[in-house]
Amino acid sequence: MVKKVAKISNKFIIDASAAANDKIFDVAAFEKFLIDRIKVEGKTGNLGTTIVVSREGSNKIAVIAHTQFSGRYLKYLTKKFLKKHSLRDWLRVVATKKGTYELRYYNVVVDNEEEEQ
Repeated sequence: MVKKVAKISNKFIIDASAAANDKIFDVAAFEKFLIDRIKVEGKTGNLGTTIVVSREGSNKIAVIAHTQFSGRYLKYLTKKFLKKHSLRDWLRVVATKKGTYELRYYNVVVDNEEEEQ
């Protein structure tokens, strides 16, 4: 009796188009950060063929994992990159749908009445 092992394949997309269009977010640096920092089996720089980080278009990064991989881990690394580059005060990571994350600006609502006084 032979057991068939289901191949796990997850695709995650990080959309940074809003911040990249305003030229405050460097997509190439973020792609390199992910390649350097993603851990496979407890080791960084061990991506091999199990995890592929690539750019889709000019402002999106795709992470394709052929092994167990968490979207929360990707969100954690994105937050870490934003903190490192002092962008955490302006940008946040939002899950728009399953496997898709987007960098959005914080919505700051200013009351005009309080401003005038």
